[in-house]
Amino acid sequence: MAKHFQSVSELGTDKQVLNVFKGWQDWLFNERRLSGNTCTAYLNDVETFLYFLSKHIGSSISMLNLQQLSITDLRSFLAHRKRSGLSNTSMARNVSSIRSFFYFLNKFGHLKNEAINLLTSPKIPQAIPKALDKDEALSLLETTPGTAMQPWVKSRDKAIFALMYGCGLRIGEIIALNGSDIPLSDAIIVNGKGNKQRLVPVIPIIRHSVAEYMSLCPFTISKNGPAFFGVRGNRLNPGVVQRSMRAIRGSLGLPATATPHSLRHSFGTHLLMNGGDLRSIQELLGHASLSTTQRYTAIDTNYLKEVHQKFHPRAELK
Repeated sequence: MAKHFQSVSELGTDKQVLNVFKGWQDWLFNERRLSGNTCTAYLNDVETFLYFLSKHIGSSISMLNLQQLSITDLRSFLAHRKRSGLSNTSMARNVSSIRSFFYFLNKFGHLKNEAINLLTSPKIPQAIPKALDKDEALSLLETTPGTAMQPWVKSRDKAIFALMYGCGLRIGEIIALNGSDIPLSDAIIVNGKGNKQRLVPVIPIIRHSVAEYMSLCPFTISKNGPAFFGVRGNRLNPGVVQRSMRAIRGSLGLPATATPHSLRHSFGTHLLMNGGDLRSIQELLGHASLSTTQRYTAIDTNYLKEVHQKFHPRAELK
């Protein structure tokens, strides 16, 4: 758990607000089970919010202050953040963080503030996932074994990238796998964001890549221990995977958008291009909302037009 403000003076609040803030922190980590990065971002946002309010109001923030905050006060904070140069994407996350904090306060009977329901997020453009084409994805997977010095590390990287492209897994989901999750069968149960589980099929070539890594790994893969190790015998760090990808894309001349996450996007994109339906792809990727998956329809408009022309009943009426 990340360390955050521990004293009343640092946070600009009275002791009661500090205590509920710590309670919210525990709730995010232990009950909501959000990812570490998301929890840290939420905590940082609300710390900044509370510190701003102490300056805005001119005194330490109390529970009564939080209950009596108006929409004007809340918008003043967003205006302050905007003047600090914060992007609309970060501003939207600030709003989500504050809403989560007030939801916690209301849920557990600390206080209720209706003004939070009037707070709106700035509009942010929907980012279209950057996917590799099929040849780029396959060449990347074939190049992986030649990028590391130790054979087991080469095999590990190949297995990880195969899981990303072949199963659509996130880096964090792969690194979180334990020995009990492998060797792989025809399908794997993945713990995704918010600790939501999903079942993902595993094709033979991916099972073979993971099995090869297991046979070469110099560390003991125990039931409750990590499935993927760093060179020092600890659970693998995401940065190692990202560095490996940078080395590979440099050797292949791929663009900077060729990231580990782009392999996951390529998984979804290529399924769509080969006739997969959005609902199924949503389940396989673990998207909470179909609208997130719908972004893939913007990737290859020409292909979708061809499908429409070929299969729509009215296409026969000319």
